[in-house]
Amino acid sequence: MNKGTLVDVNGTQLNVYTEGSGDVTAVIMSGGGVTAPVLEYKPIYRRLSAKLRVAVVEKAGYGLSGGMRSPRTVGNLVAEDREALRAAGIEPPYVLVPHSYSGFEAIYWANTYPDEVRAVLSMDMAIPELAVQQSEVLTEEKRLKQIDKQTKLLKAIAKDGFLARLFRNKAENVSGLLTGSELTGEEKAEYRRLFYKNLANEEYAEESRQMTANAKAALGTGTLRCPACFYISDMKMLSKKLSWRQSALGYAKKCGGEVHLSDKGHMMYALIPDEMAQTFIGFLEKHGLA
Repeated sequence: MNKGTLVDVNGTQLNVYTEGSGDVTAVIMSGGGVTAPVLEYKPIYRRLSAKLRVAVVEKAGYGLSGGMRSPRTVGNLVAEDREALRAAGIEPPYVLVPHSYSGFEAIYWANTYPDEVRAVLSMDMAIPELAVQQSEVLTEEKRLKQIDKQTKLLKAIAKDGFLARLFRNKAENVSGLLTGSELTGEEKAEYRRLFYKNLANEEYAEESRQMTANAKAALGTGTLRCPACFYISDMKMLSKKLSWRQSALGYAKKCGGEVHLSDKGHMMYALIPDEMAQTFIGFLEKHGLA
């Protein structure tokens, strides 16, 4: 099993996995708290790699990477991804493929370094405006208390005892990869090992604490100005005043993006990877990028 290559970045080591070939590299960007990105996103990237070179950078605290050495600001996260890719010999241009939280990073990256990014392919990425609106509905004090409460629960689950068994399908197998056919037996064992090893890492809580500030930083760079294709789920928000789907639809309209709606949930890449890969490759072909 090819797990990737560790490269030195900002006082730690980040794991970079690549496969496929091409003049443009599709960079898979992990959602927050995904404990094993190289395995988690295999369903989608192994299909994309038929036409593109694909790279997965495991952020500090994720997968096989080392721990963080700087605050989890969006600027630091993007800087470390860029440095890791170059250290692995992967130069621009890039197509960014963000899932969830990394939507902030993709927008910041594409708008701050437009010469590096040719397009963004959204796997239900987070929208900065929605995160800012959420901070207005839920005070920062309450939000931080929720993060502390969740962190305590994750630390208990990470011990792989009673709570782990109780929350198994809602935690270690939330995307269904442990009971599906996308991963080999060896990969499933490694997936589960990394889940319990990384689940309570401080990096995840730190990213959550920085969410509002990171959303505002991404928002401050403007709307995406490169070609963008959006897969959007109907994920429910804690507040009925906010709508994940409507926020993403509004953002996609503002940047002239192509939209595809899905009822397969937030981890849709594990359920409809053939459809998503075909759509993304077709989109890139229309723009001369695949």
